Parts: sequence; structure tokens; C-alpha cells
Amino acid sequence: MIKLTIRQARQFMLLKHGLLGEYRFIGNQGILDFVRQASCLQYDPIDVCGKNAELVLQSRVKGFSKEMLEELLYQDRRLVDYPDKNLAIIPVEDWPYFERYRRAARQHAEHYPDMQALTEQVRTHIQNHGAISSDDIKLDVDFSWRSAIHWSGGNNTSRSVLEQMYSTGELIIEHKKGTRKYYDIAEKYIQANVLNAPEPLPSELEHQKWRVLRRIGAVGLLWNRASDAWLNIWGLKSAERNEVFRQLSIEAKIVAVMVEQMKDILYCRTEDLPLIEAILKNPELQFRCELIAPLDNMIWDRKLINELFGFDYTWEIYTPVNKRKFGHYVLPLLYGENFIGRVEVIAERKARHLVVKNIWYEKGVKPTKKLQTALDDCFKRFALFNGCETISLR
Repeated sequence: MIKLTIRQARQFMLLKHGLLGEYRFIGNQGILDFVRQASCLQYDPIDVCGKNAELVLQSRVKGFSKEMLEELLYQDRRLVDYPDKNLAIIPVEDWPYFERYRRAARQHAEHYPDMQALTEQVRTHIQNHGAISSDDIKLDVDFSWRSAIHWSGGNNTSRSVLEQMYSTGELIIEHKKGTRKYYDIAEKYIQANVLNAPEPLPSELEHQKWRVLRRIGAVGLLWNRASDAWLNIWGLKSAERNEVFRQLSIEAKIVAVMVEQMKDILYCRTEDLPLIEAILKNPELQFRCELIAPLDNMIWDRKLINELFGFDYTWEIYTPVNKRKFGHYVLPLLYGENFIGRVEVIAERKARHLVVKNIWYEKGVKPTKKLQTALDDCFKRFALFNGCETISLR
């Protein structure tokens, strides 16, 4: 078992994520490298100052622009929109590992006799007109259908059928325009050897081991307890999770980590041991100031972040206004080895203006000249990321 101080555990997490020291991830290759390390980027369509996946990358990838992610998704097809931890973006090479979910969607559709006729209408329309959104096709059957495999299309028949065909893998998201998704036939865009590859891990246990190992790698350090970090791993209840951790430990794929002042044992991937060894040498690390996404991989487990960093963060976007402590869309503010506060930022894109509406510092944080310089630099980079030319603090 490895023993770390709280500070060493923080440094490990931040270095693993490329949030401390020099930038580890650079350009398009840096995006791919990080997404592969992170296993997936959680997708959310809300865009106050950048969508969640874009916010994750802007804090880590030197030179990142939103166009770079679009290119990797919808031109190069190195990444693909696909459910992992809820809605997500994954490396296209991981496609075969999710075949069990597509198969379940196909089996689910068999319970609805009208589905075959509806999907055939969609196929014909796409064949004749190309990629479509739910607004581009009105299906002939008044059919209200809810997918138990993915999210609900409500009473919009076209959206429900498109999302069902997406869940089965027949369609993929060809591109997005704002929040609207355009679907096309998957085989046009995913290479046949990937699209039609057999499921690499047909055993339920082996599949769960693969997914748990990915999630540990996505966060850096995780514990064997209930956590939002395990969301959407089917069948992973307490007993199954215990067995997964037991086997991954026996196979030396994970290592136990004891952190001072923490009751629960944490685990990291064995492949990250060189990074822990580097931390134990007490290196001098360059501080950076970064705005962190609300659904950032590193903070998937909010209780863990609270214990490690003493930072209690809740994304209040769905909290009733009268119960919010901070604001509608507030981002954690990271400086060096600590979360020092949270910021409410709005990108007024038509005016090309970034509004820093509020900054709430954590207790004991003093806005020194050095911190203010780092914060100014952070906001300048964030404005550039949002296509804004001016910044104001209100």
C-alpha cells in the first residue's frame, strides 16, 4: 500500500489531469491523449461560457479551441458521441466495448411492433436527404415511445425513433448545430473493422472490470464505495463492485493508496505509479489558474473532492433560485494545488464580451497581487476560448 500526504494526493490528481505545472496536453494530439486517459468527456448541451466537454479541455489543452473538438468529432472521426458516463464523448476505438448496450436496445425495440416501420421510414429519408434532425422528418404513425436504453424523446415520435436508432448503433450523431443533433448512418463514418468488431469482453464481470478501471483512470484516485463516478455501469451494485476491486487488485491493475487523515482507502491505476514516484520526490511545480468544468472528470465524486481538497461544490443549475448559494452556472476556480473559489462567467458572444459576474473566494483565500495576475491571465485565456475580445468584472 502506498502512503501519501493530503498534499501529495492533491498533486498527483492535478498532475494526472494536466492541471498543475507545465501543460501536458497540447493541440489536437493533446485532446486525443486526454480523452483516452479520461475514458470519456461528459457532454452537456448548456452553453453559458462553453459546453462542459469544451470547458474540460480548455483547462488542460494548450492552444485548445472549440473548432478542434468539432474537427476530431465530425471530420476526422477520431472521437464519437456515445453514452458512457451519461451523455459523453469517447474515443472511436472504444466503440466495440459498448456492444452489449446496443444489443439491449435492439432487443428492447422488438417489444414495439410499430418500430420496424418507423425505422424504415427514417432509413429511407436519410438515404434520400442525408443527415437529419428530429425537425426534418415527420413520421406517419402517431407513436409515443420511450427508450429504456437511453434518454426519453417524450411525445416527439421522430426524436424518439432517431434516439432509439442511435441507441442501437445504426445511427450516429453526424454533427450538432447548437443543441440540435443531426443523425446519419453509422457505417458511413465508422470504419467497418471498428463498427462490426465483436464485443471484446462478453463476460459481464470482465466488462465491469474494464469500465471501473477506466473510471479510476478518469478521476485519478477513487474509492470502493458508492459514487457518481460509477454512473451508467449496468449491474454494478455493491457486491459486484467489491468483486471487481478484488480482481483488479489481484491482477495488479490497481494499487491501494492510503492518504493521511482519510478513513477510506483510495485506488489508482498501476500504470500511474511513475507519477506517484515523481510526486514523492517533492518536485517544484508551476502554479496555474484554471476554471474547471461543472461536470469535470476530476470532480465526478464531489465527496472525494471535499475530503481531498476541502472544497464543497454543487452545480446549482437545477437548484431552485431561492435555494442557490451562489449562481446559475458557476465554475470551480483552481489555483496551484487548491480550489480557491468559484466564478460565475457569462460569454456575451454577439458583443464578443466576457462578463465575470461574481467571484466567491474560499475562506482564508487572500487575493494577493500574484493571485490577481494569475487570475487576469486565466480570464484572458478564457475570453479567447469564448471568442470574446473584452472582459468586464461586475
